[in-house]
Amino acid sequence: MREVLIITEPEAVKALSEETRFKILQLLRERPMSINELSERLKRDRTTVYRHIKALKKVGLVEELESHGNERVYSRSARLFLIKADPDESIEQFRRAYLQVEAEKLIRIIEKAGFKVRNRAALTELVRDVLNEIELNSQPIIKRISEAGVELTEVELFHLLNMLVFMQSCELCGKARKMHELVEL
Repeated sequence: MREVLIITEPEAVKALSEETRFKILQLLRERPMSINELSERLKRDRTTVYRHIKALKKVGLVEELESHGNERVYSRSARLFLIKADPDESIEQFRRAYLQVEAEKLIRIIEKAGFKVRNRAALTELVRDVLNEIELNSQPIIKRISEAGVELTEVELFHLLNMLVFMQSCELCGKARKMHELVEL
């Protein structure tokens, strides 16, 4: 399994954006699983799960790890997926929904850590906008890394993303001030 896979093909993003396939990838992040295990966890029939696994395997997001008789065990092809695909309407819808979910997760983390959020809706919108802006501004660099065939570990990707955010920090100063107003540190 690779550490990081940069997804550039629209077909792979479309496969990823389907809800059941996304859930399968989330489950496979925990550990490799068979169709039976995935079927039980998703509460879906084996045929449906197999069809989704086949679609994920076709675009390179899932791989067969081993087999035990008729039972095959599948894993993710990478620990972390980074999406960099040219936009089309279905990808853009997935991206917007994904950014919303991630913004809400980040705010829950802030709240669990004991920080007081003054206006949750405003903070969610601001976090989503910041994540979107960082992602869009980072795409040319990520595309270049992908085209060069550079493989990254999770730690290297984390540092790269931090560096990209730092490079954009001047443009984000106004939004940072707004965030300080919305979160009591």
